Amino acid sequence: MFYVIGGITVSLVAFFFTIKFLFELAARVVSFLQNEDRERRGDRTIYDYVRGNYLDPRSCKVSWDWKDPYEVGHSMAFRVHLFYKNGQPFPAHRPVGLRVHISHVELAVEIPVTQEVLQEPNSNVVKVAFTVRKAGRYEITVKLGGLNVAYSPYYKIFQPGMVVPSKTKIVCHFSTLVLTCGQPHTLQIVPRDEYDNPTNNSMSLRDEHNYTLSIHELGPQEEESTGVSFEKSVTSNRQTFQVFLRLILHSRGCFHACISYQNQPINNGEFDIIVLSEDEKNIVERNVSTSGVSIYFEAYLYNATNCSSTPWHLPPMHMTSSQRRPSTAVDEEDEDSPSECHTPEKVKKPKKVYCYVSPKQFSVKEFYLKIIPWRLYTFRVCPGTKFSYLGPDPVHKLLTLVVDDGIQPPVELSCKERNILAATFIRSLHKNIGGSETFQDKVNFFQRELRQVHMKRPHSKVTLKVSRHALLESSLKATRNFSISDWSKNFEVVFQDEEALDWGGPRREWFELICKALFDTTNQLFTRFSDNNQALSLSWTGASQP
Repeated sequence: MFYVIGGITVSLVAFFFTIKFLFELAARVVSFLQNEDRERRGDRTIYDYVRGNYLDPRSCKVSWDWKDPYEVGHSMAFRVHLFYKNGQPFPAHRPVGLRVHISHVELAVEIPVTQEVLQEPNSNVVKVAFTVRKAGRYEITVKLGGLNVAYSPYYKIFQPGMVVPSKTKIVCHFSTLVLTCGQPHTLQIVPRDEYDNPTNNSMSLRDEHNYTLSIHELGPQEEESTGVSFEKSVTSNRQTFQVFLRLILHSRGCFHACISYQNQPINNGEFDIIVLSEDEKNIVERNVSTSGVSIYFEAYLYNATNCSSTPWHLPPMHMTSSQRRPSTAVDEEDEDSPSECHTPEKVKKPKKVYCYVSPKQFSVKEFYLKIIPWRLYTFRVCPGTKFSYLGPDPVHKLLTLVVDDGIQPPVELSCKERNILAATFIRSLHKNIGGSETFQDKVNFFQRELRQVHMKRPHSKVTLKVSRHALLESSLKATRNFSISDWSKNFEVVFQDEEALDWGGPRREWFELICKALFDTTNQLFTRFSDNNQALSLSWTGASQP
């Protein structure tokens, strides 16, 4: 009885292993047939599989032409060595269905590749070439007939390249800084390589040797200017690819600064600096914090907007003596001639005006009979309004300021409190746009302010009944009496003579149609700068229509 039970058990085990072997054999035969090209599939037999005479992805090898980590921007290559199951080289000129996929792990960026079959004696080698420009960790997948080759996928790290000054930027950049005399200010710099990757690869191990800062005063003549007293220190965080430049100025005034890397200016490294005393700083802070009230300054207006130059203008600081235009006899005759632009009366008798600075605009006014105001110029408080700082004027010996927005003629003003006036304007501008002139920072600030305003308002629904055939007119009529709270509510749009429940579709359609109608030049709200609609400007004729 014992022998009978043992025989039955052995038979069952043998039967089980036989079935398992047959299933594995069938699976491998299918894999073998899949990896063979269709033209030669009929010539292959099970005997070829038994001999190992077929392409096996797990028998193939991958060799790399570089060592990790490697810098971005170079043409990289690796080689796929094809082998039969029995270890013999597989001719790569035959179709093998090799698929290579390279992508950035974090950014999901796919990299194009090229394949090249090498000639004898390496006819079983396929060379794969590619180029990466974004630093980081990449996944390289190599497949044959849908099966991974050897240890695929592989992971390779590409590090950023050397620091390029033209790509290196200051974070939260602003064209003019307002600092306090004797107090430190830190600038955050992000070094970048040729492909805009944050990097810490530098020519020197110490960043103090790489980054230099030059400062000169704006206004005085070159022969009158003296060295600017300031301190700087540079520290770096190689983990976050950041450099911190700490700056302290010990003298009041207006200055121009330039940050360089390896004696080359960085991307946005040139900016102006207004240095105030502690008392002047408190005055500026009080002016900016006073919302809804215009702060005024007494000044003198030099009416030289139609002249290319005036006799008392100072030469630009960046021009050398050899670059300046030498005086000629013709110039002397022009200066002595009683022309409208160069008459001595207009230089000796500047007009007394008042400069008003509010959070929205900068205005220049004069008063007739000392009681009747008359607005002469108005500039918006925006990054497009630029200030130039010159030396004292020849009449009142007051520091001069040139205001230019690129649209109106430049306005030249001399003011006793010029630095406070300019600092009040700059700080108001900082407050309006979030403290940075870069486009992305302004977008983030706008969205953040919009969310804060929206959170304070009720989110109930308001119904808009508009006509599809008169979209602008009906939309204006429906929103004419809206308050700020109404604009923060959820719109429920209903098109006249149409039956639809607004679950989001009609509202999205209304926004799309109203935007197209607003920017359509046929409605005369905007005009074209050129023949295409890519550049538009506000149409004053359309805006003046009721």
